[in-house]
Amino acid sequence: MSEPTETRVHVTRSRAKPGGTAAEAEDTVPFRRARKPPWLKVPAPGGPTYRRLKATIGADNLHTVCEEANCPNVGECWERGTATFMILGDVCTRRCGFCNVKTGVPTWNDPLEPMRVANQVKRMGLRHAVVTSVDRDDLPDYGASAFVGVIRSIRMQAPGCKVEILTPDFRGQEMPLAKVIHERPDVFNHNVETVPRLYPVARRGSKFLRSARVLKMAKEMGGERVVTKSGLMVGLGESFEEMVEAFGILREHRVQVLTVGQYLRPTENHLPVVRYWHPEEFEALERAACELGFESVASGPLVRSSYHADQNLPGQVLVG
Repeated sequence: MSEPTETRVHVTRSRAKPGGTAAEAEDTVPFRRARKPPWLKVPAPGGPTYRRLKATIGADNLHTVCEEANCPNVGECWERGTATFMILGDVCTRRCGFCNVKTGVPTWNDPLEPMRVANQVKRMGLRHAVVTSVDRDDLPDYGASAFVGVIRSIRMQAPGCKVEILTPDFRGQEMPLAKVIHERPDVFNHNVETVPRLYPVARRGSKFLRSARVLKMAKEMGGERVVTKSGLMVGLGESFEEMVEAFGILREHRVQVLTVGQYLRPTENHLPVVRYWHPEEFEALERAACELGFESVASGPLVRSSYHADQNLPGQVLVG
């Protein structure tokens, strides 16, 4: 059952204060002076495939979460010929304290965007396409129709390509979610991002249990044909025990695939990094997740929700 219908109140805040606090909190990693540990250092992007994809994606007036969110893996993924497309523009109606995507009043409304995404998927020869979006609480169906259009377009243009969608929570409403699941995406991903205790600071406007229920409803609607997936990050002040407890809640809500990665502060105006978790701690999180029954786990400092998404499917355990 869905939650009672909420009255939508769209409050836009400046990108200069994206959420949380810009001040350096006690016992956190200073933004400018911090040296990242060696396991977080990656080569700067700039290879030939990266440059070609950047040009073609830009020419099609498309957005990728790889660029908008300053993903550290953009160079590697684009050299592999993979990208995560971000639909519905590049302006979000919510203000998460960790996210580098712009916050404001969205104006993007392009009915041809699904076809352009599908054409790019076909041109790249993808076997596994990931499509996400900004939150669009300003739209009647919260953007669900755009996901429907993209799934249908990819099925027509690149029928051999698996489709993974990474959606907002649709405010917990069943009808927008049902529209999307009716198209039978191969993977339905919705990230809870952090542990419940940190939601008031890190994910204002969202609720952990509401997100968990969205994942459960997606599985109930899609059955065996739809794989459910979610992801969390560490470094915002959570404990190991809190992470494992959050894993347990996700399993109770029928989530099959899990990703865990390190939070990296985009700018000094975003939430500070409390600490960098060691690779051995990610291995411990992976073991705990497997013991809870997840069918696939990717856990590592540089793991992101869409990182090697084509490989992170049921039956696999990846430690990055």
